[in-house]
Amino acid sequence: MTLLIISPDYASHLYPLASIGQVWRDHGHRVVVATGPATAHIVESFGYEQVPLSLGKGSNPGTIRAEQQPRGEDDVLRGFFDATRAGMIETLAFQARARLHDLMWRPVDTARRVLDIVAEVQPDEIVVDHLAFSARLALRAGGMDHIDMVLGHPTALPLPAAGELYGYPSTWPAAFDPSAEQLDDLRALCARVSVSFTDEWNRALAELDPTAPPATDAFAEHGDHLVYNYPEQLVPESRRAMLPPHTCIGSSLRPEQADDAVQRWLDASETPFVYVSFGSFLSVRADVLRTVADALRELGVRAAIAHGSSDRAALGEVPADWLVQEFLPQVTLLERAAVAVTHGGNNSVTEALSFGAPLVVLPFSTDQFAGAEALERAGLAVALAPNEATAAEVRDAVAAMLERRPARRTLDEALAESRRSAEAAYAARQRVRA
Repeated sequence: MTLLIISPDYASHLYPLASIGQVWRDHGHRVVVATGPATAHIVESFGYEQVPLSLGKGSNPGTIRAEQQPRGEDDVLRGFFDATRAGMIETLAFQARARLHDLMWRPVDTARRVLDIVAEVQPDEIVVDHLAFSARLALRAGGMDHIDMVLGHPTALPLPAAGELYGYPSTWPAAFDPSAEQLDDLRALCARVSVSFTDEWNRALAELDPTAPPATDAFAEHGDHLVYNYPEQLVPESRRAMLPPHTCIGSSLRPEQADDAVQRWLDASETPFVYVSFGSFLSVRADVLRTVADALRELGVRAAIAHGSSDRAALGEVPADWLVQEFLPQVTLLERAAVAVTHGGNNSVTEALSFGAPLVVLPFSTDQFAGAEALERAGLAVALAPNEATAAEVRDAVAAMLERRPARRTLDEALAESRRSAEAAYAARQRVRA
């Protein structure tokens, strides 16, 4: 049996997709990944085969920098970063306007390339990133069963029956206070974008398969079986009852190569530490990283900070017992971290929860607002507005989470749970196919 994984050329997307593929490999199946060149090193690290596929102009090998993107894509990325400095509404509006460019790049040509790959690889099973719309368009046109892996808060796949609209946050933390007028304008924009996106989807679908029925909402289209890289406990029962066949796997934990320097730092002290990362995109917000660093200095705690695309000097004076690098092995550090400070990305959140690490979340974009609200409501996090939070507020939030530390799980326990969850998704799919 052959499994084909289809992923954008972004490390943050490929990691959970590649991790769930381990279950298929461990059952003796061949695993092939269709993605771009920037993440080829990740495919190689898992020991999978790769076929080249571009699902967009941009790429992200692990830390994204505007100057390393193709012409035009660099300006879009800078525009996004500028929008995050303006606030929640401005960021969501920018992302809504960029949706066609971001999510369905050259749909017909890309879809035909995907169909060629399927013909070449002859997979028995396909797992595709839900945000790979051009790839899912191809599978829809070709009438091919597939597993649709949703990364992020479950509203990344909106339920129109529940009044959800792609790009419009269903909920957000109390730290954000948009006006009714701002929300109305954003919802109207997202509705217009949804119509435009669906028209584009249907035009491409008709070109690929003139007999295919058109979609009523392309953002609500989905595969035959959904896998949510998200804890089921954070999904309200009322929403779970409305979902198509699905499996919530919590987190698809990835293996990490040993880092001797990091291990020496971990072994040097048993003093609790705070792990800080804003992921591969939002690490550009050096101003917010500086606020967090100032808060941790005031608190007098050890810290492990991944500064990403920001300059290390932007953090200010780094205490001798801190670990500060451009990139850090996140899973390794979250196993031992007392608290994690994050932008609320899917990998950061689900991996922290896998070990029972409480969170301080400073959401910037997309579904991070809804995710932060769910975490705060469950008592697993404190959520702050990144553009407004002071060092004192971050300090107090971290201190509160340090006091709330629950019983923790080890790496072996977390990996075993991740494996059981992925096995559940595998078993559910086998039952459907039987």
